[in-house]
Amino acid sequence: MSLFKARDWWSTILGEKEEFDQGCLCVADVDNSGSGQDKVIVGSYKGYLRIFNPHPVKPGDEIQPEDLLLEVQLREPILQVEVGKFVSGTEGLHLAVLHCRKLCVYAVSGTQGNVEHGNQYQIKLMYEHNLQRTACNMTYGPFGGVKGRDLICIQSMDGMLMLFEQESYAFGRFLPGFLLPGPLAYSSRTDSFITVSSCQQVESYKYQVLAFATDADERQDTEQRKLSSGKKLAVDWVLNIGEQARDICVVSFNQGVSSVFVLGERNFFCLKDNGQIRFMKKLDYSPSCFIPYCSVQEGTINTLIANHSKMLNVYQDVTLKWATQLPCIPVSVKVANFQDLKGVIVTLSDDGHLQCSYLGTDPSLFQAPKVDSREINYEEMNAEMKELQKIIREATKTQDVLPESEKQRDVTVTAEVSPDLDEESQAVDSEVKAGAVPSITVKITIQSTVSAQKPNLAVCVQAPLAVTCDQFVFDDLEPDSSETVVLSVFLKENCSPPELEGTCIVSYNIPTELNPEGIPQVSQCNFSLPLKLVCFPAQPSKAANHKLTIDTNKPPISFVTLFPDFVDPSEGDQANALGFQFLTGSKTTLLASKTSRKF
Repeated sequence: MSLFKARDWWSTILGEKEEFDQGCLCVADVDNSGSGQDKVIVGSYKGYLRIFNPHPVKPGDEIQPEDLLLEVQLREPILQVEVGKFVSGTEGLHLAVLHCRKLCVYAVSGTQGNVEHGNQYQIKLMYEHNLQRTACNMTYGPFGGVKGRDLICIQSMDGMLMLFEQESYAFGRFLPGFLLPGPLAYSSRTDSFITVSSCQQVESYKYQVLAFATDADERQDTEQRKLSSGKKLAVDWVLNIGEQARDICVVSFNQGVSSVFVLGERNFFCLKDNGQIRFMKKLDYSPSCFIPYCSVQEGTINTLIANHSKMLNVYQDVTLKWATQLPCIPVSVKVANFQDLKGVIVTLSDDGHLQCSYLGTDPSLFQAPKVDSREINYEEMNAEMKELQKIIREATKTQDVLPESEKQRDVTVTAEVSPDLDEESQAVDSEVKAGAVPSITVKITIQSTVSAQKPNLAVCVQAPLAVTCDQFVFDDLEPDSSETVVLSVFLKENCSPPELEGTCIVSYNIPTELNPEGIPQVSQCNFSLPLKLVCFPAQPSKAANHKLTIDTNKPPISFVTLFPDFVDPSEGDQANALGFQFLTGSKTTLLASKTSRKF
């Protein structure tokens, strides 16, 4: 364990139950402010894109609302975010966001705010490319030696490199002998792409060779392949490292020789740009991520390597210079410049712990306090307790803040889901191809015990579900009054929903003596929708494309208990097969084994 911990300069927890990985973090002056101050860009697998501008008053302060410049949900998982010169006609920086089947390039801009809330930031979609293949990762750079702009190369899950010249698709090439995708980097010095294949070897491919090789679209037909004038894709150089790689980074500091850094599962390699090993370091831990960040001495390069023991090690070539403790295991690490503080270490964990830290030498030494062995005087303690309770009662009477006790909740919202589907469906503009799309009624009641100003109700369900009306605005609520609204939920898009949950959120203002305009308050509740909203009973079938067996440590539960809407109670425990026909067209059969503990 390290005596020294990374000094927390600024940190936050992103979202709730969101997942992040290696490509989800990027630091750059993405809004082209010209101040040289980096912003932190984070994308998540839930599709949330966030941009931060950390500036704590003093190190270790909690995040302030103005630190979050932008938060937007893009509705598709974000695999990677990068910042570069991706738009033709300008050398300004733009943000590239890689989704599974789409590449989007945005312009990030801010407008001067006229109120205390500060500047307003927004993103504008410059262009997008729909991908024919599922993406894995991407890299960018001045491919072919172009000046003043960056091109993008995306590696697909089946081994195809797709190259985009900004707004247009250039060409696609399959990597030879491909099995699984590995990390991908671009070397501008040699104009080549470097990856690590499933053969556990580093491979380099020249851009010019890729450009003149056989087009990936022509590989489908053998005859066409023979007639093609393109050349077979040849590797520039190969180096066997004997293990899989976690990441690749190509750097060149102070106009020096370009170096290719490869982080393996147990070793750390530095290669020359022709594939020869400059040095390698055997690691006695399992690394999670790394970044070469500067050259403080001519001929050497400093590198940060994080591991699964929550340690961050600083190496100068192969020499360990510093080790520090982190609060979590990072999946990505960057070095950024903020305000007047340069070289801030930015780390991101897989569960969304984002931290900006610096290296310090203040030891965190805990000393247990001495135990007070004097006898306890219970009479004095009771008298002191009564005095404190009296002070608390007086304070709660006079203070002008809202009590937070649950029993004095000012406005409550409840949702009641009808037990039966609507006799006449309320579905509108549904894309489901089924004959009749059912809907179900949800009755929402708002009750207020005090005067509540400007009450607004928002009803949220996760796509592809939809509601007939999702926003309601009411007049001011009087004490002991209530409002009731009725709406219907139905399946709008032609796909199955991931969950059958909904949320009701009421926002309102409570006026006080010091604040007649009202203090903003929020109340919410959740409701569950029945399974019969998206599927109906069907005849069980043993023929299936996919089968999944679930072993349990207890006998299977009766289908009457699990699916009361789908089983006739008269059948009792006799039913051991159940069929579901989803509105989207797919069919599922559930079987409960009578002899073994299996579903």
